[in-house]
Amino acid sequence: MLSGKTTLGKLQKYTWPFTILVAVGGLWLPRLGLLVIPIMLSLITMSFFRGRYWCGNVCSHGSLFEYVLGAKSRRRDFPKFVKSPWFIWGVFLVFGFNIIRRLVSIASLWGTSLFWDRLGYIFVVSYLMVMVVGGVLAVFIRPRVWCSFCPMATMQKLAYKFGKLTGAALSSDRKVAISDPDKCRSCGKCAKVCPMGLSPHLGFADSNYFESEECIRCGKCVQACPFKLLSITDIASRDEHQAA
Repeated sequence: MLSGKTTLGKLQKYTWPFTILVAVGGLWLPRLGLLVIPIMLSLITMSFFRGRYWCGNVCSHGSLFEYVLGAKSRRRDFPKFVKSPWFIWGVFLVFGFNIIRRLVSIASLWGTSLFWDRLGYIFVVSYLMVMVVGGVLAVFIRPRVWCSFCPMATMQKLAYKFGKLTGAALSSDRKVAISDPDKCRSCGKCAKVCPMGLSPHLGFADSNYFESEECIRCGKCVQACPFKLLSITDIASRDEHQAA
């Protein structure tokens, strides 16, 4: 059981330079974009076991939007349409189509040195686009607006669903848990600090876990609870403890 932010969560404050390195440095050194490939594989693998844990504890874009640009944010409410399934899937399909189209366009270069430059540049442009669009949204609305419809977040949620179906997530997942629901006064402080605009105090299931797949396990609600009822909990350990 973790009372606040995880070790990875504490490190996220310092991961934002990676976004700058790839998105800006990659314009001169395209192969920097190749660093994105292991990042994508890592976050998808992690999401299979822990949902959007990467978003709230590692992601360099989230670090940039929240810890660098967050100080300048107007902190307005999330526009409702950005959480619409139609909008989320629309962005995912458009983003995915563009990536695939670009990959197909360089397929004939396979086996040459130029192939790797072009492949890296595809990810450089993608990182730059996310940095610019997400950065503007972070400043003029809220830091994590982009995160609500990020294509990689959609992929993570799909992987998480599969992880739950196979049972893999049941043995390794960590979720926000409430120790005693009856002591909750519904003060809403957890909702006020949630970077994803969620309302944990209204969403605990009978298991006392916050089950929203949009939760990024950042721990901010845990720190904000005035009654210290919340924690980020290893569900396997807790279930074993309760069973004993």
